[in-house]
Amino acid sequence: VQLQASGGGLVQGGGSLRLSCAVSERTSRFTTMAWFRQPPGKEREFVAAFRWTEYYADSVKGRFSISRDNAKNTMYLEMNSLKPEDTAVYYCAAGNSIITSTISQGTTYSYWGQGTLVTVSS
Repeated sequence: VQLQASGGGLVQGGGSLRLSCAVSERTSRFTTMAWFRQPPGKEREFVAAFRWTEYYADSVKGRFSISRDNAKNTMYLEMNSLKPEDTAVYYCAAGNSIITSTISQGTTYSYWGQGTLVTVSS
């Protein structure tokens, strides 16, 4: 299984970007898909996940929106009102048999994309 993240780039604070994660297999085979990010010099952190419902980190709630299109085998992350602290490499991930209490833990996901860099200027 291959996941390919794209859509990153340089954007001014307050702007928007949409990230895409193309999957080489049917996305419908994964019960849970998620986005994580790793800011410069920091550890990877959870951003959002989609299972039967949506889950968001408090830092992005109300600004980011996760979605998946099983017909296109693609997951998206719509990012609005971007802040400099959103600067990071964004990774997409997928997995199965993930329980709610571990949905924000990267170690529970079996498949990962290579990452796409988002830089937000002030």
